[in-house]
Amino acid sequence: MPIQHHTENPSQPIEISIEHIDIKGQYIQLAAPIRLYGQLNISKLFEQYDRDEAQSFAQSILKIGVDEAGRGPLLGSVNVAAAILPSDWSGLIEEQPLKETPLSILTDSKKLSEKKRDILYPLVKAHALGYVIANVPAAVIDQVNILQATMLGMRLCTEVLLDAALTCLVTKNNENTLLKQLQIEVLFDGNRCPDLSHTTFHELGISPSSVDCQAWVKGDARHTSIAAASILAKVSRDETMYALDKQHPEYGIAKHKGYPTRAHMEALERHGVLSAHRRSFAPVIKALERRS
Repeated sequence: MPIQHHTENPSQPIEISIEHIDIKGQYIQLAAPIRLYGQLNISKLFEQYDRDEAQSFAQSILKIGVDEAGRGPLLGSVNVAAAILPSDWSGLIEEQPLKETPLSILTDSKKLSEKKRDILYPLVKAHALGYVIANVPAAVIDQVNILQATMLGMRLCTEVLLDAALTCLVTKNNENTLLKQLQIEVLFDGNRCPDLSHTTFHELGISPSSVDCQAWVKGDARHTSIAAASILAKVSRDETMYALDKQHPEYGIAKHKGYPTRAHMEALERHGVLSAHRRSFAPVIKALERRS
């Protein structure tokens, strides 16, 4: 994705829509577009990584946290987010790297009240060096299954954010001195990592061996970057649920967020299946069968 860079513009919006993609060697047309959006804080990125060769190795590590929200619901998208925090803020939560920062209350989004998540959401956006959020719609979930849809979202968030950040640094560092020594750590919440496409990295002169992908079980409660991504994923998904609730107030979506609560199941029985429902999920399949 081409990014335009101007020194007078300290930030750069990121917005892209993916309609077809190569998955494990198979080029497929997605059932619905995957929308990705976010922002690269160019001035903060330069401040962090545009340094001389006397830096320590640790200062040349770019860490990205990735998490998802919405794998379990019967309704709506699964949202995935990737975030780059300032290096001083990135680390194990138990070591308190966020102490005395605006993100001091940050931890696993599931352990925070909705009020605290809503407070953190704009703060993460404002202080991250960069972030990307992916909205993977129900039609794609039905097309490839929820696990693969989540992995796809994680892959795309990572690739789009890395592409934007590395392109920015290549533009700034014409000799690519920094990029030759830059190490990239991508920390995924869960027990597996998606298969990344390294084409972009080759084009930018980054070796795949420089990209270290790590799966962190319960990573959103362990690493600040993953926790930041969990806030972006969770709150952005909730926003889509509130919007859907306004369109279909009879389903009570604002309360259950698409999860299979008793109220949601009763609404399915009474009002039928919406276009945003995941038609490959068993309760939705049964609801369709009962009304056929």
